[in-house]
Amino acid sequence: MNSIHDDTCPSFEDTLEMVGRRWTGSVLQAAAQGARRFGEYRVMIDGISDRLLSQRLKELEAAGLIERTVIPTTPVQIRYQLAPDGQALVNALLPLAQWSMHRSGPRGAGRVPAST
Repeated sequence: MNSIHDDTCPSFEDTLEMVGRRWTGSVLQAAAQGARRFGEYRVMIDGISDRLLSQRLKELEAAGLIERTVIPTTPVQIRYQLAPDGQALVNALLPLAQWSMHRSGPRGAGRVPAST
């Protein structure tokens, strides 16, 4: 079995921290469905605020996971899509998503309650 070595641990922890931020998974999931405009992300991700969506898109762009494309039309259009590293991350997260769905079972059975 593979293990996390000391030299990869900081990178691994940074990745887990980024992916674990609120709404990051939803943004990545929406981006995995193709290039989208800001408003389309807002519609796809129910409950996210404009400020937080903007922040997550900027963070993911800075990390090289999302690409921002400016289309010179009137008005200017901006589209966001997964970069190759973002697609690789989504592919790496698929087994975790499957594991979590399997673990939660029907109607969330087996879920660990949030600590208070």
